[in-house]
Amino acid sequence: MVSKNKGIQKFEFGENDIISDKYRIIEKLGEGWEGAVYKTYELTTGIERALKFFLPHRNVNNRSARFYAKKLHKLRGCPILIKYISQDVIYINDVKVTYLVSDYVEGETLTNFLKKQKGKKLPPFQAVHLLHTLVKGLEDIHGMREYHGDLHSDNILVQRYGLGFELKLLDMFYWGSAKSQDLKDDLCDAIRIFYDVLGGGKNYKNQPKEVKEICCGLKKQLILKKFKNLSQLRIYLENLTWELN
Repeated sequence: MVSKNKGIQKFEFGENDIISDKYRIIEKLGEGWEGAVYKTYELTTGIERALKFFLPHRNVNNRSARFYAKKLHKLRGCPILIKYISQDVIYINDVKVTYLVSDYVEGETLTNFLKKQKGKKLPPFQAVHLLHTLVKGLEDIHGMREYHGDLHSDNILVQRYGLGFELKLLDMFYWGSAKSQDLKDDLCDAIRIFYDVLGGGKNYKNQPKEVKEICCGLKKQLILKKFKNLSQLRIYLENLTWELN
Protein backbone atom coordinates (compact mmCIF):
# COMPACT_ATOMS: atom_id res chain seq x y z
CA MET A 1 0.00 0.00 0.00
CA VAL A 2 2.90 2.36 0.69
CA SER A 3 6.62 2.62 0.07
CA LYS A 4 8.67 1.53 3.10
CA ASN A 5 11.92 3.23 2.15
CA LYS A 6 12.68 6.02 4.64
CA GLY A 7 9.20 5.69 6.08
CA ILE A 8 6.05 6.44 4.13
CA GLN A 9 7.07 8.36 1.02
CA LYS A 10 4.05 7.68 -1.17
CA PHE A 11 0.51 6.38 -0.79
CA GLU A 12 -0.45 3.53 -3.07
CA PHE A 13 -3.91 2.42 -2.00
CA GLY A 14 -5.55 0.02 -4.42
CA GLU A 15 -9.04 0.07 -5.84
CA ASN A 16 -11.53 -1.37 -3.31
CA ASP A 17 -9.17 -0.98 -0.33
CA ILE A 18 -11.19 -0.16 2.80
CA ILE A 19 -10.18 2.79 5.00
CA SER A 20 -11.23 2.82 8.68
CA ASP A 21 -14.10 0.42 7.89
CA LYS A 22 -15.85 3.48 6.46
CA TYR A 23 -14.58 4.25 2.96
CA ARG A 24 -13.88 2.14 -0.11
CA ILE A 25 -11.15 3.47 -2.42
CA ILE A 26 -12.31 4.21 -5.96
CA GLU A 27 -9.30 5.97 -7.50
CA LYS A 28 -6.44 8.34 -6.83
CA LEU A 29 -7.31 11.92 -7.80
CA GLY A 30 -3.85 13.41 -7.38
CA GLU A 31 -0.78 13.68 -5.22
CA GLY A 32 1.69 16.34 -4.23
CA TRP A 33 4.31 17.48 -1.75
CA GLU A 34 2.21 16.83 1.36
CA GLY A 35 0.32 13.67 0.39
CA ALA A 36 -2.36 12.26 -1.88
CA VAL A 37 -6.10 12.63 -2.50
CA TYR A 38 -8.40 9.70 -3.27
CA LYS A 39 -11.98 9.43 -4.43
CA THR A 40 -13.86 7.06 -2.14
CA TYR A 41 -17.28 5.55 -1.52
CA GLU A 42 -18.71 6.04 1.98
CA LEU A 43 -19.95 2.59 2.95
CA THR A 44 -22.79 3.63 5.27
CA THR A 45 -24.36 6.20 2.96
CA GLY A 46 -23.19 5.44 -0.58
CA ILE A 47 -21.98 9.04 -0.88
CA GLU A 48 -18.74 9.75 -2.72
CA ARG A 49 -16.12 11.53 -0.59
CA ALA A 50 -12.60 12.83 -1.14
CA LEU A 51 -9.93 11.70 1.34
CA LYS A 52 -6.65 13.59 1.64
CA PHE A 53 -3.85 11.56 3.25
CA PHE A 54 -0.93 13.46 4.77
CA LEU A 55 2.59 12.05 4.61
CA PRO A 56 3.71 11.76 8.27
CA HIS A 57 6.97 13.65 7.74
CA ARG A 58 4.96 16.53 6.22
CA ASN A 59 2.54 16.49 9.14
CA VAL A 60 4.68 16.43 12.27
CA ASN A 61 2.52 16.49 15.44
CA ASN A 62 -0.49 16.69 13.11
CA ARG A 63 0.28 20.37 12.61
CA SER A 64 -0.33 20.50 8.85
CA ALA A 65 -3.62 18.59 8.87
CA ARG A 66 -4.95 20.52 11.89
CA PHE A 67 -4.06 23.91 10.41
CA TYR A 68 -5.50 22.96 7.02
CA ALA A 69 -8.76 21.71 8.56
CA LYS A 70 -9.18 24.87 10.65
CA LYS A 71 -8.61 27.05 7.61
CA LEU A 72 -11.17 25.17 5.52
CA HIS A 73 -13.65 25.34 8.40
CA LYS A 74 -13.14 29.08 8.74
CA LEU A 75 -13.75 29.49 4.99
CA ARG A 76 -16.71 27.09 4.84
CA GLY A 77 -18.94 29.89 3.53
CA CYS A 78 -16.78 30.45 0.43
CA PRO A 79 -18.52 28.72 -2.51
CA ILE A 80 -15.31 28.29 -4.52
CA LEU A 81 -13.82 25.94 -1.90
CA ILE A 82 -14.65 22.27 -1.40
CA LYS A 83 -16.36 21.65 1.95
CA TYR A 84 -14.36 20.03 4.76
CA ILE A 85 -16.23 17.34 6.73
CA SER A 86 -13.99 15.64 9.29
CA GLN A 87 -10.55 14.27 10.19
CA ASP A 88 -9.51 10.73 11.09
CA VAL A 89 -6.40 8.52 11.33
CA ILE A 90 -5.24 5.11 10.19
CA TYR A 91 -2.08 3.13 10.97
CA ILE A 92 0.09 1.85 8.13
CA ASN A 93 2.99 -0.37 9.17
CA ASP A 94 2.50 1.01 12.71
CA VAL A 95 2.85 4.56 11.42
CA LYS A 96 0.04 7.00 12.21
CA VAL A 97 -1.43 8.68 9.12
CA THR A 98 -3.94 11.51 9.28
CA TYR A 99 -6.51 12.04 6.57
CA LEU A 100 -9.14 14.70 5.95
CA VAL A 101 -12.60 13.93 4.62
CA SER A 102 -14.28 16.43 2.30
CA ASP A 103 -17.03 16.58 -0.30
CA TYR A 104 -16.18 15.01 -3.63
CA VAL A 105 -17.06 17.25 -6.56
CA GLU A 106 -17.18 16.34 -10.23
CA GLY A 107 -15.04 18.24 -12.68
CA GLU A 108 -11.61 18.34 -14.26
CA THR A 109 -8.55 20.45 -13.69
CA LEU A 110 -8.18 23.58 -15.74
CA THR A 111 -5.05 22.00 -17.25
CA ASN A 112 -7.03 19.07 -18.65
CA PHE A 113 -9.96 21.28 -19.62
CA LEU A 114 -7.72 23.46 -21.78
CA LYS A 115 -6.24 20.44 -23.54
CA LYS A 116 -9.70 19.74 -24.96
CA GLN A 117 -10.27 23.27 -26.29
CA LYS A 118 -9.48 24.36 -29.83
CA GLY A 119 -5.85 25.42 -29.89
CA LYS A 120 -5.67 24.41 -26.20
CA LYS A 121 -6.85 27.87 -25.21
CA LEU A 122 -9.99 29.94 -24.66
CA PRO A 123 -11.24 32.86 -26.75
CA PRO A 124 -10.93 36.24 -24.99
CA PHE A 125 -14.56 36.73 -24.02
CA GLN A 126 -14.80 33.26 -22.47
CA ALA A 127 -11.47 33.74 -20.70
CA VAL A 128 -12.78 36.95 -19.12
CA HIS A 129 -15.76 35.02 -17.73
CA LEU A 130 -13.41 32.44 -16.23
CA LEU A 131 -11.26 35.18 -14.69
CA HIS A 132 -14.34 36.89 -13.24
CA THR A 133 -15.46 33.66 -11.56
CA LEU A 134 -11.98 33.06 -10.17
CA VAL A 135 -11.68 36.63 -8.88
CA LYS A 136 -15.09 36.52 -7.18
CA GLY A 137 -14.14 33.29 -5.41
CA LEU A 138 -10.78 34.63 -4.27
CA GLU A 139 -12.43 37.87 -3.16
CA ASP A 140 -14.54 35.87 -0.67
CA ILE A 141 -11.37 34.26 0.71
CA HIS A 142 -9.56 37.58 1.00
CA GLY A 143 -12.61 39.02 2.74
CA MET A 144 -11.93 36.52 5.54
CA ARG A 145 -8.29 37.70 5.69
CA GLU A 146 -7.07 34.45 4.19
CA TYR A 147 -5.42 33.65 0.86
CA HIS A 148 -4.84 30.74 -1.51
CA GLY A 149 -1.12 31.08 -2.13
CA ASP A 150 -0.68 28.34 -4.73
CA LEU A 151 -2.81 29.21 -7.74
CA HIS A 152 -2.10 27.33 -10.96
CA SER A 153 -4.10 25.42 -13.54
CA ASP A 154 -3.72 22.07 -11.74
CA ASN A 155 -5.29 23.58 -8.61
CA ILE A 156 -8.42 24.88 -10.33
CA LEU A 157 -11.29 22.49 -10.94
CA VAL A 158 -13.72 23.31 -13.76
CA GLN A 159 -17.12 21.93 -12.78
CA ARG A 160 -19.31 23.46 -15.44
CA TYR A 161 -19.16 26.10 -18.14
CA GLY A 162 -21.46 27.72 -20.67
CA LEU A 163 -22.57 31.30 -20.21
CA GLY A 164 -20.22 31.32 -17.25
CA PHE A 165 -17.96 29.02 -15.24
CA GLU A 166 -18.29 27.10 -12.00
CA LEU A 167 -14.88 26.61 -10.39
CA LYS A 168 -13.45 25.01 -7.27
CA LEU A 169 -10.00 25.68 -5.82
CA LEU A 170 -7.76 22.91 -4.52
CA ASP A 171 -4.71 22.66 -2.26
CA MET A 172 -4.50 26.03 -0.56
CA PHE A 173 -1.20 27.06 0.98
CA TYR A 174 -2.07 26.95 4.65
CA TRP A 175 0.79 28.36 6.72
CA GLY A 176 0.30 31.65 8.51
CA SER A 177 -2.18 34.49 8.32
CA ALA A 178 -2.49 36.48 5.11
CA LYS A 179 -0.03 39.33 4.68
CA SER A 180 -0.44 42.17 2.23
CA GLN A 181 2.03 40.54 -0.17
CA ASP A 182 0.09 37.24 -0.07
CA LEU A 183 -3.07 39.02 -1.22
CA LYS A 184 -1.17 40.77 -3.98
CA ASP A 185 0.34 37.50 -5.13
CA ASP A 186 -3.11 35.89 -5.41
CA LEU A 187 -4.26 38.82 -7.56
CA CYS A 188 -1.24 38.63 -9.86
CA ASP A 189 -1.54 34.83 -10.07
CA ALA A 190 -5.19 35.12 -11.14
CA ILE A 191 -4.16 37.42 -14.00
CA ARG A 192 -1.33 35.07 -14.93
CA ILE A 193 -3.86 32.23 -15.20
CA PHE A 194 -6.00 34.46 -17.43
CA TYR A 195 -2.92 35.08 -19.59
CA ASP A 196 -2.19 31.34 -19.74
CA VAL A 197 -5.71 30.24 -20.70
CA LEU A 198 -5.52 32.67 -23.65
CA GLY A 199 -2.52 30.76 -24.94
CA GLY A 200 0.32 32.53 -23.15
CA GLY A 201 3.14 34.46 -24.74
CA LYS A 202 2.86 33.02 -28.22
CA ASN A 203 -0.65 34.46 -28.59
CA TYR A 204 -0.35 37.59 -26.49
CA LYS A 205 0.66 40.06 -29.20
CA ASN A 206 -2.51 39.24 -31.15
CA GLN A 207 -4.86 39.68 -28.20
CA PRO A 208 -7.35 42.59 -28.21
CA LYS A 209 -6.43 45.69 -26.23
CA GLU A 210 -9.09 44.83 -23.63
CA VAL A 211 -7.07 41.72 -22.75
CA LYS A 212 -3.75 43.55 -22.70
CA GLU A 213 -5.19 46.22 -20.41
CA ILE A 214 -5.97 43.47 -17.89
CA CYS A 215 -2.71 41.55 -18.23
CA CYS A 216 -0.43 44.62 -18.20
CA GLY A 217 2.24 42.48 -19.83
CA LEU A 218 2.30 40.39 -16.61
CA LYS A 219 4.37 43.13 -14.99
CA LYS A 220 3.44 42.98 -11.31
CA GLN A 221 4.13 46.65 -10.64
CA LEU A 222 1.77 47.69 -13.43
CA ILE A 223 -0.89 45.18 -12.37
CA LEU A 224 -0.82 46.34 -8.75
CA LYS A 225 -0.82 49.98 -9.74
CA LYS A 226 -3.98 49.43 -11.77
CA PHE A 227 -5.72 47.01 -9.40
CA LYS A 228 -5.16 47.63 -5.69
CA ASN A 229 -7.09 44.50 -4.74
CA LEU A 230 -9.39 41.80 -6.12
CA SER A 231 -12.49 43.92 -5.60
CA GLN A 232 -11.11 46.59 -7.95
CA LEU A 233 -10.32 43.91 -10.54
CA ARG A 234 -13.82 42.41 -10.23
CA ILE A 235 -15.50 45.79 -10.68
CA TYR A 236 -13.24 46.52 -13.65
CA LEU A 237 -14.27 43.24 -15.31
CA GLU A 238 -17.95 43.83 -14.63
CA ASN A 239 -17.76 47.21 -16.34
CA LEU A 240 -15.52 46.12 -19.20
CA THR A 241 -16.61 47.30 -22.66
CA TRP A 242 -15.38 45.83 -25.93
CA GLU A 243 -14.74 47.68 -29.12
CA LEU A 244 -16.42 45.90 -32.00
CA ASN A 245 -14.38 45.86 -35.20
